[in-house]
Amino acid sequence: MMRRLFPAPLLSLALVALWLVLTNPYSVGNWLMAVLLSVVVPLLTQSLRPTPVRFSHPWVAFQLFWRVGFDVIEWNWRVLRGTIARAERMPSGGFITVPLDLRDPNGLAVLAAIMCVIPGTIWSEIALDRSALLVHLFHLEDAQREIDLIKNRYERPLMEIFE
Repeated sequence: MMRRLFPAPLLSLALVALWLVLTNPYSVGNWLMAVLLSVVVPLLTQSLRPTPVRFSHPWVAFQLFWRVGFDVIEWNWRVLRGTIARAERMPSGGFITVPLDLRDPNGLAVLAAIMCVIPGTIWSEIALDRSALLVHLFHLEDAQREIDLIKNRYERPLMEIFE
């Protein structure tokens, strides 16, 4: 019964918290709306979640969260320096193809989000068989080093979390 009413309990909790934060006064009406949203939205979006999320190793997820946060800050500085550099020192971007071992669709979705959040990187395309990822980098010096970085910093922890 509970699983049918709350197919995604973490999403439901997040929706309640988000609604209450956004509608600051904690009135009875806001609580009722938060609970209504926490029931209706997961039910309506259930078909958009084709595979259930198997989340394990929360400590690895916590470490990955902080690693991505620090990478965002570091790459913001790199992009800033690259955009204000003189013409002869302008970074040259390029595409790399990252071979993927990660197969879980939820893990791939998180990898896509990470690649889009890190300044200077863009998830460009994934192979139909999910075996490779095309990424554009704002500043590309050593393609193999960047491939290894993506695989070690992001893909390996995601495999540990989702597979």
